Amino acid sequence: MTAGPHLPERTPRAKDQPTALDGLLVVDFTRVVAGPACTQMLADFGAEVIKIENPDGGDDTRAYEHAEIAGESAAFLSLNRNKRGIALDFTNPRALEVARALIAKADVVVENFSGGVMKKYGLDYESVAPINPRLVYCSISAYGRKGAFALRPGFDPITQAESGFMSLNGFPDGEPVRTGPPIVDMATGMSACNAILMALLARDKLGRGQRVEVALIDIAVAMTGFYGMAYLISGNNPGRFGNSPNGSPTVGVYRASDGPLYMACANDRLYRRLVTEVLERPDLVTDPDFSHRKARTANREKLRAIIAGVFATDTLENWMAKMKKANIPVGYLRTVEEGFNAPEVRDRDRLSRIPHPTAGAVPNIETPLNMSLTPTVDPVAAPLLGQHTKDVLRRTLGYDDRRIAELAEAGAFGKAIPTRGTDE
Repeated sequence: MTAGPHLPERTPRAKDQPTALDGLLVVDFTRVVAGPACTQMLADFGAEVIKIENPDGGDDTRAYEHAEIAGESAAFLSLNRNKRGIALDFTNPRALEVARALIAKADVVVENFSGGVMKKYGLDYESVAPINPRLVYCSISAYGRKGAFALRPGFDPITQAESGFMSLNGFPDGEPVRTGPPIVDMATGMSACNAILMALLARDKLGRGQRVEVALIDIAVAMTGFYGMAYLISGNNPGRFGNSPNGSPTVGVYRASDGPLYMACANDRLYRRLVTEVLERPDLVTDPDFSHRKARTANREKLRAIIAGVFATDTLENWMAKMKKANIPVGYLRTVEEGFNAPEVRDRDRLSRIPHPTAGAVPNIETPLNMSLTPTVDPVAAPLLGQHTKDVLRRTLGYDDRRIAELAEAGAFGKAIPTRGTDE
């Protein structure tokens, strides 16, 4: 096992700065990726997010095997920052009482169970809206909560495949390729967060909350973007272009004598600067085969071979210096290790380490959102399973120790999770 990269301590936020979502109570019934990504974003900006987990193992990502530290998985740590965690056994009526009591106080509920699960336990929107009319209730699913596919389970790569999104990824002579990171899940989480915030703004105007729904299949279709729109206009099925959209010979990966780079010269102006100021081949402007974009696309293999031959004659750093001087869009083709240690990332303070109750400290990747007046809260590591059960019941619901002990005795928190908690 290799040693992890050096991570600095995080600089605390100024004590007098407000947060964007202070006072917002979110009850989080989500697990895996899309839902937790949504609620983590709300938590990062000051919402109180109470994450409810099954005491028998908790969120599925707790067992993901990418990497772990002190028994906590990389996946779970990356998606559940700044939340308070409690454990409730929904098969126990007393646990459902606690869940309903939390919903009654909540501003937002987010859930991504399979279709019918929340209704089975009386926690669906129709059941809880009468007791909390101002509630914004967000459901995240694969295929929506209505229609013929409402009960069908689905995951990020399935919706990538079924929407046509995956067919756009990869090389023309190969099979479609799913994205490495679960991009549809992440985009769904961000979209759900946006929808929740819009519903909260609407609540201020209308005086009541509403149901919000975001489906992975809808997001995957939307993410086909202008390729999907081009199909609707032309009727032509778009294909795969590898690293060069539409087969552009001046967009994609090229190799210098000692390493790869990624270049994006997508218009005539950039192309002229590339071939005259960088490659020193002005004939590639005057040659009618390459004089305008359509001609270059028609003769892309010929042009690509010429450009590749020129790049192979010099080192990566020399080419990078020339291209940056000519203001050509270009970048290094980096691994995750190289990217995370690059100045573009390190200089923006994207990575840090934060305290953790059992590991001592865990890595932290900052939220990509920045706000000048209401910055993110100081990050708190993802909770241990059931870590804040007692604390949430005491502080949020006003339960005394005797009532909490009765719930524990009745099995509301499951067999494996005691009513441990912290007052942090």
